[in-house]
Amino acid sequence: MTRAAPPATLRPIDRLLAIMARLRDPKDGCPWDQEQSFATVAPYTVEEAYEVADAIERGDLSDLKEELGDLLLQVVFHARMAEEQGAFAFDDVANAINDKMIRRHPHVFADETYASLAHQIEGWEALKAAEREGKGRTASLLDDIPTGLPALTRAVKLSKRAAKVGFVWPDISHVVDKLDEELGELKAEIAAGDFEKARQEMGDVLFVVANLARTLDVDPEDSLRYTNAKFVRRFKYVEARLAERGRTPDQSDLAEMDALWEEAKAAEREGQTFSAPSPARPGTAARTGRAPAVRG
Repeated sequence: MTRAAPPATLRPIDRLLAIMARLRDPKDGCPWDQEQSFATVAPYTVEEAYEVADAIERGDLSDLKEELGDLLLQVVFHARMAEEQGAFAFDDVANAINDKMIRRHPHVFADETYASLAHQIEGWEALKAAEREGKGRTASLLDDIPTGLPALTRAVKLSKRAAKVGFVWPDISHVVDKLDEELGELKAEIAAGDFEKARQEMGDVLFVVANLARTLDVDPEDSLRYTNAKFVRRFKYVEARLAERGRTPDQSDLAEMDALWEEAKAAEREGQTFSAPSPARPGTAARTGRAPAVRG
């Protein structure tokens, strides 16, 4: 017999916890939820975090509410699996982050004072270092930087951590020189036809780019998202203009598409904004998000 869902009279978080417990119930739960593990759920957790970021980027607060709920479900899912193993429960997760936030904000919850924001950041890093030592993570300064981070983000964090102990180029000109050097090595391997070495050199180029971003105090992921949005916006413009001529991109050629691309760039330089109609539905505005106009 079907059991009733947890009642809406419960506090929302308690109801969500009860729903997850029911989904994982070995007897009456959902077969898909029952068979999941930390490893199989982890990709969904990462995906939901990106969907939160996407809703923020688009300025869609309605979607943000929904995506934050999806991300919260991931926390509840992992906590439930841990509870089943006798490791910890959701309350332990909440208590741990409560304690951490209080511990890391002594200027708010204790009598510590900081002379400046920079001083506060130094204090924050010192507290994190002490926490690492308390966990026995002292083998390397870099050990606790997660390998599962996006590669560019991890490269920034690695170089930032190394820079704190003086392992850093003296100024930005040295970083730019290093980038030129790595690009030269990449070009040499491409010219030699050694694409395995070229793959490695590409990694070196990207690592220096991440260092350059850190030096400029720029988030490379954010910069690339901006450029991705710009590319999508302009390519949709090309598709739309071709659709007005009764053609699709594969029925065009590079010269025509490049001319339309330059037309889109010119419109943006003049401060014009456009929403390219979908090629499948001419005259209907496509949903292109809230990508900013091209700088310059």
